[in-house]
Amino acid sequence: MEATYQKLFRDISLAANTINQQVFVVGGFVRDYYLDRIYPGHHYDIDFVTDGSGIQMANTVAKRLGVKNVTVYRKFGTAQITYHSLVLEFVGARKESYRADSRKPSVEAGTIKEDQLRRDFTINALSWSLNPHDFGELIDPFGGIKDLEERWIRTPVQPEKTFSDDPLRMLRAVRFASQLHFNIAPETRSAMISMAGRMEIVSRERILDELNKIILSDQPSVGFRLLFETGLLEQFFPELVALHGVEEVNNVRHKDNLWHTLRVLDNIAHVSDNLWLRWAALLHDIAKPHTKRFDMKQGWTFHGHDALGAQMVPRLFRRFGLPLDERMRYVKKLVRLHLRPIALVGETVSDSAVRRLIFEAGDDIDDLMTLCRADITSKNHLKIKQFLENFDHVEKRIAEVEEKDRIRNWRPPVSGNDIMEICGLPPGPLIGDIKDRIEEAILNGDIPNTREDALGYLLSIRKDIDEKNRKSSS
Repeated sequence: MEATYQKLFRDISLAANTINQQVFVVGGFVRDYYLDRIYPGHHYDIDFVTDGSGIQMANTVAKRLGVKNVTVYRKFGTAQITYHSLVLEFVGARKESYRADSRKPSVEAGTIKEDQLRRDFTINALSWSLNPHDFGELIDPFGGIKDLEERWIRTPVQPEKTFSDDPLRMLRAVRFASQLHFNIAPETRSAMISMAGRMEIVSRERILDELNKIILSDQPSVGFRLLFETGLLEQFFPELVALHGVEEVNNVRHKDNLWHTLRVLDNIAHVSDNLWLRWAALLHDIAKPHTKRFDMKQGWTFHGHDALGAQMVPRLFRRFGLPLDERMRYVKKLVRLHLRPIALVGETVSDSAVRRLIFEAGDDIDDLMTLCRADITSKNHLKIKQFLENFDHVEKRIAEVEEKDRIRNWRPPVSGNDIMEICGLPPGPLIGDIKDRIEEAILNGDIPNTREDALGYLLSIRKDIDEKNRKSSS
């Protein structure tokens, strides 16, 4: 047992002894200790099981540790306390039974042995006794230590029963395999394939929680490949599955867009832990199945998949229960713009084109370029070298134009109130049209991005404005 936590566990043991209850450390903390993933001073959630009331145990421990606040969840019979950087959660040992149409169990008090039987995987059924007669002893009823050593994800009982009781455990199996770089045991994997349809009873919130953890793993493609191969991905993300496959016409093939997408996601994961940038990588080609065409001259094309993909983002976010705020708009923007930088490679590309990209991307321009670089998945090293040099050139142009024009996160130097006052116009659509003309003039490079020049331009087009205003009034 980790020496750093010895005193804490001794205090919990002594507290339990005062109310004559047994107590055990269970679950992820024990597993991670044997994987050398416990680091002193870090934040951890530590779970404890007792053979009596978890709420009473939490109150007793809190008193001994000098913690005043105990958070109680009476419906679930659990309670937790925060102690320094640790969240300690206490629950009474229980057994569960399930109905076929629900993943919500009927729960009743049980023995420590019955509590271990309801654990999802052998590596999560490990526990330490904190009882005086065998303090610190490892309890490993299902061979979890061996599975840790051999890097297997395996259920403690028949996998069909484990997954039928709670289908979310199939996603958890994939998540642990992805996070820990473990393999899923053959019999466990077979059960996942045959029972993938049970995912229909799992709430979108629980699916999203596991999916985000897979996306945030250091090599997300491991988890997504497992989701695809077991049929789980089809149950909740058919749009991604639709990317799979290669067609051939006249001996011309296109790449498999699913595996390409996962390589892009891995490339992003190597350089950024930004969840939303990773979601942008996952969705950047999501509309390719809808835009795929074969042209006798060009071969396979996916024209417009960037724009259509951006349109799909809000619907997908809504379905998964993802936030429909600036994070969604960020992902939508990157999907929409992910092809734009490569179009700026030519030496003859105007400052105006670069200026428009900076204007549209704003502060997300650097993330957009990161996504574009990650989108290079060719196996041809010469092509990779050329693409990277192209993006170096684009970034140089962006820096030059930005330094000159300061257009990033641009705000109109002339307001609607200014236009109404100078031109003597009432509020209405014409004000917006005029602002658009000023914006176009700045983005085209016709006038500098200053208030003085914008006002001068407004005065220069005032005759046209007055004429429009006269015609709209007549």
